[in-house]
Amino acid sequence: MKKLALLIVIGFYTTCSSFSQVTPSVDSIVMRDGKKIAVDVYLPSNSGSQTYPTILIQTPYNRLLYRLQLPLGLGQNFANGKYAIVIADWRCFYGSAGACVVQPDRGKDGYDIVEWIAAQSWSSGKVGTWGPSALGKIQYQTAKENPPHLTCCVPVVAAPQFKYEEYYPGGAYRTEYVDQLDALGYGLSSFLKNNQVKNITWQYVEQANNYPDAINVPLFMIGGWFDHNTDLMIDFFNDVKVQSPIAVKDKHKMLIGPWVHGGHGIASVGTEPQGELFFPEATGWSDSLALRFFDYYLLNENNNWLQEPVVRYFGIGKNNWVSTSSFPAPYNGGPFCFIDNCSVLQIPIPIKSLNADSSAYFCEYQYDPTDPSPTIGGSTLRSDLLQGPYDQAAVEARADNISYTSMNLFECNSGEYLTILGNPLVHLVVSSDRKDTDFTVRLTDVYPNGKSIIIGEGVQRMRFRNGLFATDTSSINPGTVYEIDIKLPYISYSFLANHKIRLDVSSSNYPRYDCNLNNGGAMYVAGDSLIATNRIYSYNPASSSMSYVDFPFVDYCISGIEKSNRNYINAYILDNVLNITSTENIEKFDLSIFDSKSALVWTCKKQTILSGESKMYNLNNLPAGIYFLKYSDKSNIVKSFKLLIY
Repeated sequence: MKKLALLIVIGFYTTCSSFSQVTPSVDSIVMRDGKKIAVDVYLPSNSGSQTYPTILIQTPYNRLLYRLQLPLGLGQNFANGKYAIVIADWRCFYGSAGACVVQPDRGKDGYDIVEWIAAQSWSSGKVGTWGPSALGKIQYQTAKENPPHLTCCVPVVAAPQFKYEEYYPGGAYRTEYVDQLDALGYGLSSFLKNNQVKNITWQYVEQANNYPDAINVPLFMIGGWFDHNTDLMIDFFNDVKVQSPIAVKDKHKMLIGPWVHGGHGIASVGTEPQGELFFPEATGWSDSLALRFFDYYLLNENNNWLQEPVVRYFGIGKNNWVSTSSFPAPYNGGPFCFIDNCSVLQIPIPIKSLNADSSAYFCEYQYDPTDPSPTIGGSTLRSDLLQGPYDQAAVEARADNISYTSMNLFECNSGEYLTILGNPLVHLVVSSDRKDTDFTVRLTDVYPNGKSIIIGEGVQRMRFRNGLFATDTSSINPGTVYEIDIKLPYISYSFLANHKIRLDVSSSNYPRYDCNLNNGGAMYVAGDSLIATNRIYSYNPASSSMSYVDFPFVDYCISGIEKSNRNYINAYILDNVLNITSTENIEKFDLSIFDSKSALVWTCKKQTILSGESKMYNLNNLPAGIYFLKYSDKSNIVKSFKLLIY
């Protein structure tokens, strides 16, 4: 286990976009153990006696593929280029298969390659690294070893950490992710299946792979909102900005675009198409800024790179770039609550209130592990799956899915209803008739044409509801009501006018997550599967909590309720005070509150309220329970609200 952390690399990437042949010289580099690593060396044809800084790429996906097209746009004009390019096959892969050892130390291999480059007659002595996914992760490992001639790094859709939650989010195995890694030759499934819960092994591995204080060169980290590594990347960026040595901690920068991980299909970092969406405003930014970064540090060009923002990220929806000196933004949360009829996601109301039209307060569905809800898009990796933002119509048409949808959003301020930046949190009140089951969520943006485009997704395996260590796990009691939190991936997103916000709740999302057999027995082994009847409650009668989505708001407009629905009155009770708000001026309306037995317990006549005003009425300590508010005005419009007092 001592070197397991150095073996762990993830992901894959395809860099070939056209077929203009580029011819390198072939060489090999002797490592400190005497074994040889295969490399391709690309030098500008006008090199002569000149020396060049070098961009190093270390890949497990066959260096020969780069002969079809060099990255960063360098292939088209390489004859007059400014850089040497060195591309190395990892030990145990392709041209370096003969150098294989049981436990390769890829960071030390990176060190030896960097120092070999610096010793060549064509080298200026400055080396920068570039590459996505696994090619990005090995850059961190190389930087950790601090080779003297390493100058800077551009890891793309990559972070160095190896965390339990990356492979077992909410305690549920990421089937498609590990399947793809195994297919690429990493062979992680055996280790993962032998460590299904957090334990001392995971604690060691996690600590060994998180080393922000060891990064001694500037990083330009590039990520995508539809990539599975984004949260890890943001965490490491924030750590390295604080913990790396004083000389470099203020030089790290980060770029996050509306991009998928890449590796198959036409979408990758920097391309215009991403799933079913198109982002011309973000096309090519990753390459152009990476080259500016290299030009500054490797060529000493005075291109004002240091004046670039610390963080630049793309706001989906408004489709604009946002610059900031710190990340993430201050949290300003707000709950969207579930309503009793099992279909409405209420525009923000306080958590301790309930506003609904029906008497039921839960809905249920049956989850059959042999017929799981399918994975359609999202931050997937497996090559047979769609990747990125896709319509969830097929998911939402199933009987094992419940869709909570907001009212239509209309324009206010600069055109968007609300903008979020951060991790949305889904709080669910749930129960099941089995000893174990899963609850899955998908957050979507419903377009005016009806398409429900996925933004983020998450899962919670119920046996892990109290924590991820073995001592935390326990079966659930059939019929008992539980409360769980599911954190969704980090996102910057604006919901626009005439769109709707939707949350799809189910108990599977396969093959993204392993299917829970619902039998409460051993996981990831053959066994009898049981059909579970699972419930989602709008509120928990035994506590002061409801089911809701907590959004990290950046910009928010309270007037965004669709006016045509005539839902201009909103009412809730908080701390025994009745709160009334309105989006219109209303005169001479009456309020009456009835208890659950229809007895009148409070009334107030001939009230007036102005648009945007909030009125409060003391209810004189009504006992806890469910009440009904009746509103009526001079136009004979009558509305009823169900209210909950705790």
